[in-house]
Amino acid sequence: MTLSMRSRIGLLVAAALIAAACAVGGGSGSDEPSSPAASGQAERRPNADEFQDDIEGAVAVAEAYWTDRFSQGGRRFTPIRRVFPYRAEGEVTCGAQVVPANNAAYCPDGDFIAYDVNWAVRAYAQVGDAFLYFLLGHEYAHGIQVRLGLRYEYTIEQELQADCLAGAYIGDSVKADRLTLEDGDLDELRQGLQAVGDDPGQPWFAEGSHGSPEQRTDSFFKGYEQSTRACDV
Repeated sequence: MTLSMRSRIGLLVAAALIAAACAVGGGSGSDEPSSPAASGQAERRPNADEFQDDIEGAVAVAEAYWTDRFSQGGRRFTPIRRVFPYRAEGEVTCGAQVVPANNAAYCPDGDFIAYDVNWAVRAYAQVGDAFLYFLLGHEYAHGIQVRLGLRYEYTIEQELQADCLAGAYIGDSVKADRLTLEDGDLDELRQGLQAVGDDPGQPWFAEGSHGSPEQRTDSFFKGYEQSTRACDV
């Protein structure tokens, strides 16, 4: 997935989962994609500069997208304050909670997104650059939920809506020529969504549930195809 020229200019000008209190996610299983050996794929060796460009690009496109959406609704949008990496469990806390390894999280207490950079690099190598746009889009969506004052009875409602909003941000940005899909990007997104679904047997009503692989894939592509109207916002 590549930035269009318009987004690259925006990036130069302004370079830019979940407990009820903290939005720190994970469910019962790991969010890490399955190993390439298990899937029969050869692992790519990511270039550090390309990885950082994709992280910054995903954030920049998210900022531009949500600024436009809020403006269309007559509201002023404030971008998420910080997006930064960490390397070890315990290095970042959200309120009283530790952000775990092998994860990414939005924290309303501080208004930041933190991601385990070692895990993200592995996901980048195993799945591809499109997965980073989903990962950052999903966490950014949690910040949007906070800004809209949305409330949920079950974690799974919050998580599937965030998947849908991530799909809307990517799909609408493609339609607006802010992002350009490359061959295989949609397959990368499907593969990533399948990998981060809850383990079989995870109760849908349990705190921390994100949804089955099928539910997460369906929610994302509803947003991708139908924009935010499919996400109940």
